[in-house]
Amino acid sequence: MADATDRRSASPPDPASLPVPERLLSAATRLFAQHGFERTSVQELVDAAGVTKGAMYHYFSSKEDLLFAVYQRVLAMQTRRLEEFAEADGPLAERLHAAAADVVLTTVDNLDDTVIFFRSLHMLSEERRGAVRKERRRYHERFREMIRTGQRQGVFRADVPADLVVNHFFGSVHHLGMWYRPDGALSGAAIGGYYADLLLASLRPDPAPTGTG
Repeated sequence: MADATDRRSASPPDPASLPVPERLLSAATRLFAQHGFERTSVQELVDAAGVTKGAMYHYFSSKEDLLFAVYQRVLAMQTRRLEEFAEADGPLAERLHAAAADVVLTTVDNLDDTVIFFRSLHMLSEERRGAVRKERRRYHERFREMIRTGQRQGVFRADVPADLVVNHFFGSVHHLGMWYRPDGALSGAAIGGYYADLLLASLRPDPAPTGTG
């Protein structure tokens, strides 16, 4: 079960110590979440990152390039981590629990990205929007396949469609940005544990009825 005393995730590194592309991504994520993509100027971005416009344009040809990179960064990280859980040894239920807890924790650790995702996706070109949605869909499909495997094996109940389970779970995850506060009573790790507990509880097969004699 989750423990409310789980430690908070480690503090992020000092932005000034990061390579220029990461400094720009860090500044863009914060400013896009606070002010919106449209209302953030290139000058504000480079000032916040502590770099010149020339340095920015060396790595990113436009503000949209930065927005696209923000999307790619967290999606790629979460997909990579999910693959590690899916391919690991051990009972499937434990691996699904770990994957569910992890996506909550990484979402909490990157709440600005969640805000940007729902607010600014329409600002990307059609081709890039399609690429972001494809990657997000690939993540959900991999998660769903873990559930379907468990249903086929009898580990999870099979009377509820896996698609519905995934949509319900990620609907809750996507709303974290609306209520989670870093100074709240529970850490991201603790909330991840509770979410994962609830997911596994919803998938637990009903015990076989016992005879009454």
